[in-house]
Amino acid sequence: MDGVGIDSLRNTRIGVIISDEPRINDEIRVPQVRLIGPNGEQVGVIATSVALNLAKEANLDLVEVAPNAKPPVTKLIDYGKYKYNEKIKAREARRNQSTAEIKEIRFRLKIDDHDFEVKKGHVTRFLTGGDKVKVTIMLRGREQSRPIGGVELLQRLAQEVGDYGTVESTPKQEGRNIIMTLAPKGKKVHTQSEQRRRGAESRAGRQARQAARLSSKKTDDSPKPADHQDSPAVTTA
Repeated sequence: MDGVGIDSLRNTRIGVIISDEPRINDEIRVPQVRLIGPNGEQVGVIATSVALNLAKEANLDLVEVAPNAKPPVTKLIDYGKYKYNEKIKAREARRNQSTAEIKEIRFRLKIDDHDFEVKKGHVTRFLTGGDKVKVTIMLRGREQSRPIGGVELLQRLAQEVGDYGTVESTPKQEGRNIIMTLAPKGKKVHTQSEQRRRGAESRAGRQARQAARLSSKKTDDSPKPADHQDSPAVTTA
């Protein structure tokens, strides 16, 4: 077939799975490669067979790192060790990723101070737990024509919880609602560690107080020693 290479046919054939893994050692079938040494040194363009022999002598693998270059670029590495290190890096990256959830708190525009404080407490708890908070002001009837009150309420909330979170998305109106998003300060893992530390300190304090009460109770309940008085002298006639 004119103008169509074997590789092209292989890649377009139905049912063929194309691997993302690089070609290594005998899988590299081009006549020449540009070789990079194990320490990053540039060896230059050499025959693939020579590069394979160098890999065997060094007890390393010949790995194709730039297959589309002319000629392809290869490197001498310990491929098994390389894959292991990549797996460790990926695991660490997943571990360090933020796992914050988005919690939602809804306010009415005409909310009294008590309810505001209760809901602010919920927002603070979510932020200190490392989660983002979507705060929604629900407008009713004529309130929709004067959303400025909702914006002011959200700004007040953001200011009062400023020690725990920052405004990630400023207040904006969406239909009947005004929405703002708050993000926690610091990393969740640090927050959780702090919470665990405080919890441990609180438990230790309770246990110490309980032990002191038990010790005091035992002391109060113990029998007191009787007073020893001298017996009166007995006289005989």
